[in-house]
Amino acid sequence: MAGELMSAVLDRFIRYVQYDTQADESSTSYPSTDKQLVLLRDLAAELRELGLHDAAIDAHGYVTATVPPTSRKRVPAIGFIAHVDTSPEVSGANVTPIVHRNYDGRDLVLPDDPSAILRAADCPPLADRIGDDIVTASGRTLLGADNKAGVAEIVTAAEYLLAHQDIPHGPIRIAFTPDEEVGRGTKFFDVAAFGASCAYTMDGSTRGDLECESFSADAMTITFVGFNTHPGYAKGTLVNAIKVAADFIHRLPREMAPETTEGYEGFVHPYVLQGGGERSSVRLIIRDFRTAALEDKAQMLERLAHEAASHYGARVEIAIEEQYRNMREVLDHHPQVVEYAREAIHRAGMDVRERPIRGGTDGSRLAFMGLPTPNIFAGEHNFHSRLEWVSVQDMEKAVEVIVHLARIWEERA
Repeated sequence: MAGELMSAVLDRFIRYVQYDTQADESSTSYPSTDKQLVLLRDLAAELRELGLHDAAIDAHGYVTATVPPTSRKRVPAIGFIAHVDTSPEVSGANVTPIVHRNYDGRDLVLPDDPSAILRAADCPPLADRIGDDIVTASGRTLLGADNKAGVAEIVTAAEYLLAHQDIPHGPIRIAFTPDEEVGRGTKFFDVAAFGASCAYTMDGSTRGDLECESFSADAMTITFVGFNTHPGYAKGTLVNAIKVAADFIHRLPREMAPETTEGYEGFVHPYVLQGGGERSSVRLIIRDFRTAALEDKAQMLERLAHEAASHYGARVEIAIEEQYRNMREVLDHHPQVVEYAREAIHRAGMDVRERPIRGGTDGSRLAFMGLPTPNIFAGEHNFHSRLEWVSVQDMEKAVEVIVHLARIWEERA
């Protein structure tokens, strides 16, 4: 299988990352950027050219298609899902992918910015991939492996299954989505129309990774309302909302920050600060593997906000938005979905690495929409960074896992 997949998955990946598909959190349209639709339309066309005659793109930009079954059994339909958008945090325009053949462990200096250096000493997963072909960008942009590696893997697996009709499998549903990076990837996803009993997102990192639990997540916006007046005559009347916001941020416990937490530890994280002297808002994300603990963290933030506001005589406005929930709460009721993924990884010659996602995927939402969806490795590393990279051999292994999963669901039917 390996020889057939290597050039196909790499060629697709190189082609896909050259599309600028950056999402925009501030946009009110769907998808959040029209440029995502360019790749999505081309993917629908590519799938039709491969022979998936029902491949289509809907009004919201979702691309779906079906690999027809080859088995005479009644096999449940399973799905494979990846998102095309890239992070708003780093430019995805004019990506120049570079393939570093037969990586030998040396530092990779990215040519468009010599200060951007990918070092094996700083990145243990890279040190483990000596001998692999490593793909990076050129130093000016992210690469887009998150999640175009997954897109390339799914399309390549579909092509392989179509070319090998002797492989018994049931119906395989494919979906490519926009706007995952801004938390809206499943906003209009029609689970019933998709018609799968379960799905797998191909959006993970290290070879062998299987992720079946994620953070539960809320967003919180705290607005401090002050009183603005001429600073020359402000004594006793001016309430500077910027200073109140700064005081609040200063009160946040360091031991509850992303930079000091790991494993199953949750965090609170201020990531947007907006406003002026009259009104200033701090937007935070709240994360914990226990959904009930989100409320504890929200109450703590509300208390700190009121303490800061009372110190200056300001007023506080608070809004909380549910983002997603820990997929494990659903997957625990569908053990075969996870067990078959473990078996597929084993058949592809790898040890299974199960660990929690310190974040979320489309699967976090889809699970609660009725589609149990764990996450499988795609080979992505250094997400949302100019030092993003992927191993071609890891992408190839991910394709193998998809093919094995198709076979396992047919065998167990």
